[in-house]
Amino acid sequence: MDWGEDVLVNIGNHFDLASSIFVAPRKGIYSFSFHVVKVYNRQTIQVSLMQNGYPVISAFAGDQDVTREAASNGVLLLMEREDKVHLKLERGNLMGGWKYSTFSGFLVFPL
Repeated sequence: MDWGEDVLVNIGNHFDLASSIFVAPRKGIYSFSFHVVKVYNRQTIQVSLMQNGYPVISAFAGDQDVTREAASNGVLLLMEREDKVHLKLERGNLMGGWKYSTFSGFLVFPL
């Protein structure tokens, strides 16, 4: 995944720009959400939020009759210190890359 220089907020630098992976700085409940837009693409896409290499939630966009379509999802996760979260394009491709998409996460409650 290539985020380019479009990381708007990364307090604590727990999101690694080079690998596109968030690493939990401490145990707690975290909130994550993502919004993905496919542009001029007549195939179905599936994006999953991965925790430690396993899919937790997914979002799909597959309408063949539109030039733009969005897919979103969000989740609360119990994470241990050093757990990793990232987005994975499971199916299809995103023409225009990730520039029309967002990914955000934050600590809700430390444990």
